[in-house]
Amino acid sequence: MGVKQIHYSWVICLTGIVVLFSCLGLGRFSLGVLLPSMSSSLQLNYSQMGLIGTGNFIGYILSVLAAGRTVDLLGARKTITMGLVLVGSSMMAISWASTFIAAFALYFVTGIGSGLANVPLMGLVSHWFTSETRGRAAGIMISGNGMAIIFSGLFIPWIVMTCGSEGWRTGWLTIGAISLVVSLIAGLLLRNRPSEVGLAPLGKPPPEQSCQAEVNDCNPSDARRTMIHLGVIYLLFGVTYVVYVTFIVTAMVNERNFGEGAAGRFWAIVGALSLFSGPLFGWLSDKFSRKTAIIGAFASYTVAYAFAAIYLSDYFLYASIVIFGLVVWSIPTIMSAAVGDYMGPEQAVKAFGFITLFFGAGQIAGPALAGWLADVSGNFNMGFWLCSLLTACAGAIAYFLKKPE
Repeated sequence: MGVKQIHYSWVICLTGIVVLFSCLGLGRFSLGVLLPSMSSSLQLNYSQMGLIGTGNFIGYILSVLAAGRTVDLLGARKTITMGLVLVGSSMMAISWASTFIAAFALYFVTGIGSGLANVPLMGLVSHWFTSETRGRAAGIMISGNGMAIIFSGLFIPWIVMTCGSEGWRTGWLTIGAISLVVSLIAGLLLRNRPSEVGLAPLGKPPPEQSCQAEVNDCNPSDARRTMIHLGVIYLLFGVTYVVYVTFIVTAMVNERNFGEGAAGRFWAIVGALSLFSGPLFGWLSDKFSRKTAIIGAFASYTVAYAFAAIYLSDYFLYASIVIFGLVVWSIPTIMSAAVGDYMGPEQAVKAFGFITLFFGAGQIAGPALAGWLADVSGNFNMGFWLCSLLTACAGAIAYFLKKPE
């Protein structure tokens, strides 16, 4: 009996894991672990720490504006590879930064590369997987972010303890080099469409092709309203989750008296738990509905952020970390599947890019606002309470989403 051949869609999916490990996992989520020692070395205040994150998201949103056009010109594979090269080279350069301005400018470039890699990659999900499988596929790919959090939570504190106060520079140099290696892997293995290798998308096609999802001859104003609706939800996710991933380790070190090593280990726990969040919520959204999964995710975020703000006991903080880890990649997973449901494979990259503009705007506002609130109040409680309120609003807004026709 012959061995059943693995569909190349799974090669795309597995390659997507390492791409996201690099472009978002290392490119974005390592910052929170690097900030305590980096801020001490460069003498940064809370506002400047937040602005470095904001600079990254400004670069990200600018690249999102160009991603659709760049994919049209170069194709997804070349665009993703180019983005990863920018991520790797800029992070290596941060290791030599000696001022706030230099760190801000270089991390801005990292954001550009992250957007050029992430947006086309999530669009590939709609090309390579049909509606019945794309939620799970997106969730599996997004687990790459969790793997990077585990890596940064364990590796970077070890580097800092080994190399001393300037160990953060070795951290940036190492994760930058890893990202350059990933760019080679992406260039070798990614393909733009199944037809390039003589295949069809993985999964059963829908019995009836819908107006929105397949032939795109529905009312353009209806499709636009739906994308704006998804965009507003994605914006509220962007504002809130980025505050947590940027400042939770700093809050643990500066406010809860955790050592950097202990805080890093808790961050690694977030990463380990997050490996389940994408596949879990991708499966839930495939089985029940995208709307149901979104509402459940935001209810969990609301509790996690409220627990981070409560100072009654460290057990609330531990519960916050566990809940956040289990739900962290739910919304990006569902959104990458939802745009394919509503707009179809051919429009998925542009549609995902459109709602990512909202997401990026939220990420620009979040760190700067939370950093300012922390400087004013002396801690991050107000920022975490605000996040809890906003995610509760996001869940309510998601209740009014229409089903794909």
